[in-house]
Parts: sequence; structure tokens; C-alpha cells
Amino acid sequence: MSSYIPWRRSKNIVRILRLQGTIQAQSSSPRALNLRRVEKSIEKAFDVKKVKPKAVCLEVNSMGGSACQSNLIFNRIRSMATENEIPVITFAEDAAVSGGYWLALAGDEIFIDQNSFIGSIGALSGNIGLVEAAKKLGIESRIITAGEKKVRINPFEPVKPEDEKHMKALLVQIHNNFINLVKERRPNIQKDHKTVFEGDFFIGEKAVEIGLADGIVTDMKELCRKRFGKDVEFQRCDTKGGFLGRLTRGEMNTQASILIDEALDTISVRETQSRYGI
Repeated sequence: MSSYIPWRRSKNIVRILRLQGTIQAQSSSPRALNLRRVEKSIEKAFDVKKVKPKAVCLEVNSMGGSACQSNLIFNRIRSMATENEIPVITFAEDAAVSGGYWLALAGDEIFIDQNSFIGSIGALSGNIGLVEAAKKLGIESRIITAGEKKVRINPFEPVKPEDEKHMKALLVQIHNNFINLVKERRPNIQKDHKTVFEGDFFIGEKAVEIGLADGIVTDMKELCRKRFGKDVEFQRCDTKGGFLGRLTRGEMNTQASILIDEALDTISVRETQSRYGI
């Protein structure tokens, strides 16, 4: 009965923070991963008012998105980890690539499954050229601006070399910021590797060999039990999703809502996977 007495409760607490989805600023989307959506969960994970956790574990499953939101989430986690002197351990699931790897870097250690995709240290931007389609459909672009450079790379006009050069320069800046962060957080990474800083991605033992990750772990909780004791207690700090997320959690659970949510998940994943040819 002593195990049920509050003051005899185990102090070996590990908090789990899940970071899943496409990283984008639109906070209204149930699929969006951004600082506004997860900040309360981050605060909960690092809350030391009642008990100081032994560690905060990040479950990362993201194929990237906004570099800005990736960095904002990363900085908030690192700030609170440093302030409260709490170690952070990252566990990458299906993928922690591009912005997803940026998030993974918030961990003092990074562990992966043998089939996890990880890396893709690069930056990209893209849109669709509609010049010929607009001609065939008789569509005319009517954009009025005050400022010669207000609109760059208009999909209804041929790409101008100076606009392409300008966008490339911006991407190079973001890419360099990413590289510098990786070198800071992963000092043992193979800095002379031919493709690790060129947007390539890796899995399993190869990722560990290059230094993108520290090891392969098949069970996050088992690792924590070995480190912090068999009586370790896990506390989840997940953020509630939007309207559709509430449907699938059972608040208004219907078969139709589940199918809609699964369809949105599939579309989001396939769109990001297509970038990598996965």
C-alpha cells in the first residue's frame, strides 16, 4: 500500500514531448507543428514546481518545413533545458530530416531506429510555373506593386535570373545557419563527409557512423529505465490538436472523422516524402 502514498511516489520522472508533423506557421491547421502550438507542452515538460524530471525525451517525427519555426522551437527547448538544468534526449522515429533534424538537435543526445531517416541538412524553396498553362487558359496575371522587387518569381511569368540569384542567396544563408548549428550541437560529426552538409539523408548505422546520431535504440522507455531506474515514471506532455484532432480522440468520435484525419495525415506525409523520393 505504501506505493499509493503520495509522498512515497517515485521521483524518477521522465517527461515525453512529441514533435510530429509538417513544420509551418499556420497555427489553425491540425497538421501544423509550430512554436505557438507546442509552447505550452514545452513549458509543461520543463516544469520543476512539483518535481524536477530526470530528463525530457523528445519524440521527433517530422520531414521538415519552416526553418524559422524549427529554430524557434529549438531555441525554446534549449533555453528551458539550460535554465532548469535538465538533460534532453531525442528519439527520431520514421524521419527527422531537414527541419525535423533541426528539432532533433535540441537533444543533448540523439537516438534513432535502424530504419529512421535522418539528416537532410539543406534549404529549399519552390513553386509551380504556370506561364504556358496561363496562356492556354487565357489567364492574365494582374499584380500591381509599389516597389520594383515587391514580387519575385511570379508563377505566371518566366523566372528572372536576378530573382533566382536573390532567392539562392537567401537559401544559402539559411543553409549556413543550419550547418553552423549542426557543428555546434554535433561536434563529432564527420565535417569532411562529402554529402552530409549537402542535403543528403541517411538511416541506421550509417547515420550513427557519420555522427548524425549517437546510437540505435529500439525502445525509448527501456533506455530510460536502464539510466534512471526500473521505477521511472513517464509523463506525456503532448499538445491537443485542433477540431479534427478532438474528433479522433473521442470527444466527438465518428468513423467519418477518423477517415478524414487519416486522409489528411497521408496527404501531408506523401507531400513531404515526395521531396526526397521516398
